[in-house]
Order: sequence, then C-alpha cells, then structure tokens
Amino acid sequence: MAGQDNDVVTAYPNHAPNKQEQNLPGLDAKMDPLASHTQLEKWDENGKPYLEEYAGNGRLKGKTAIVTGGDSGIGRSVALMFAREGANVSIVYLPAEQKDADDIVAMCAKNAMGSKEMHCIPADLMDEKAAKGVVDEHLKKWGRLDILVNNASKQIECKDFSQVDLAQAESVVRSNLLGMFALTKYSIPHLGRGACIINSSSVTARKGSLGMVDYSSTKGAIDTFTRSMAGQLMKKGVRVNAVAPGPVVTPLQPASRSGESMEGWAVGEPALLWQRPSQPAEQGPAYVFLADAGQSNQITGCVLPVNSGSYFTS
Repeated sequence: MAGQDNDVVTAYPNHAPNKQEQNLPGLDAKMDPLASHTQLEKWDENGKPYLEEYAGNGRLKGKTAIVTGGDSGIGRSVALMFAREGANVSIVYLPAEQKDADDIVAMCAKNAMGSKEMHCIPADLMDEKAAKGVVDEHLKKWGRLDILVNNASKQIECKDFSQVDLAQAESVVRSNLLGMFALTKYSIPHLGRGACIINSSSVTARKGSLGMVDYSSTKGAIDTFTRSMAGQLMKKGVRVNAVAPGPVVTPLQPASRSGESMEGWAVGEPALLWQRPSQPAEQGPAYVFLADAGQSNQITGCVLPVNSGSYFTS
C-alpha cells in the first residue's frame, strides 16, 4: 500500500488510506479501506496493541439523542456508542447518504446490550424548516431530548484563496454554522436540567488550515459558539461542550480532496503523536464521556482535544 508507514505501531490493520476520491458528501460504504467505528485500540501487558469491540455499560440508559451526520464517520461511531450505552438515538443525514444510514441501522440491531433501534431522519439542515422538523420528528419518536450532537459539516479544499468559489464558501458556512444554529435553537426548549449539547469542532480551529480556510474558520466559530452557549444555558442546567478531532479517516476526506492526496493521508505526519490519522472509533468515547453527566457534570464550555497531540507541534 503506497504511503503506508511500517514504523507506525497500531492494531488497526489498514490505517493508511488508499488512493480514492468521492463526491460530496461521501459514503462510508465506499471508503478504501473501510474505517473502524466500534473497535478500540488497547495494549496488553507486553505493550502489544490489539482491538476490542466497544460494548457499553448503560451510562446513557433512559436518555435520547440527536446526532447529525450520524450515518457515517465520527457521527456513526458516536451514534453506535450512544446506543450501546442505552440511549435511544436519532441520526440526521442527507438523503444522498441512504446507504450509510441503512448500514448503521443494521449495525445497531446487532447490539449485544443497549438500544437496538436507530431512528433515521433524512434532512438538509441548511433549511431552517428541516431543522425544526428534525426536532419534531425526534420528539414524536422518543418523547424527549437529552443530548444534541451537532456533528454534520462540510469542507471543500481550495489552496489559493484568491480562487475560492464564494458560493461554495457560503455553503460551508451555512452547513457548518447556520445548520447548527437552527437545530440548537429548536432543541433548547426541550432540553431540561442535566441535558447537554456536544459540538464537533476541529484542531483546525486553533491551527488553521492552508487549504481549507473557510472550513477552519467555521470550526473556530464553533469553539466560540460552544463557550457562549455554555454561559447562556448554565442557569438552565444544560452543559455545552465540543470535541476537536485531528485528522480522522471519514468519507468527508476523499470527498473533498484529490485522489492522489488521499494515498497514505496523514500517515507519518510529524505533528501527530501516533503518526497516523485517527479512526472514528477513537473519537466516539469522548462524546460518550461528555454526554454522561455522571462523569462530566462539572464540564461545560470545554473544547476537548482528541487529535493525537497535534496542538503541541503547531
């Protein structure tokens, strides 16, 4: 496999992406190789890595959650891990991603414990009416809302900002920010004390991105939104936090980059402690932690970095 770094020690057998390209928004089912969404890397007493399936132990039992972009990538891991922790989950996805939505429904049905049903809501969150409809549909199905995960986002590479397509840049802003604003607005009246909001930020919010200026700008705004909403909702007893991943193997990457640049993408990158991109499964537990008030009740307004230490070499 071109781009593979044999010095990278990991239990994930195919951690280096192959040459590949997709159209936005991208499908997990077309990833090469397929990403891992529920297997976590562990280390034995001899320091040898192995993979273990995420099981869950009922930490979110009785809770319900909306996860946007929940059909694929990080959102799929979050939705599956929430379900394995006992939550009833609604995933929001673009209609073009129906294959991925069908796949996660089948994956959820195989849960050994926890919820076995994944409620699917196709919607384009750039439409305000659609955002309200998502909340209404979730409440109709589950009767309450405890956790909102604003995860859906879009990125389009442009290495020369003088050539940026402003219509595309506007769509990135509408997708990453205004869709989040709308869904949060319509969710707040239904979030009671002990509920939470978790937003998907990015390491690019602090480091920037030479090739994705508009995307990294929206992620910086998400950090500010997180802190602002945490203060506003504090008296309501609702916590608001964010997770800031580094490079993660998701369909968004081949859908927004050239096929050549995806070959061995982020493998051997000196800014990453583990010298490889993250699997979606390695992001999911951070969302579970922030959703579980028993573990994170004192955490609000926080942006949790899950990015292989890449802040330290920026």
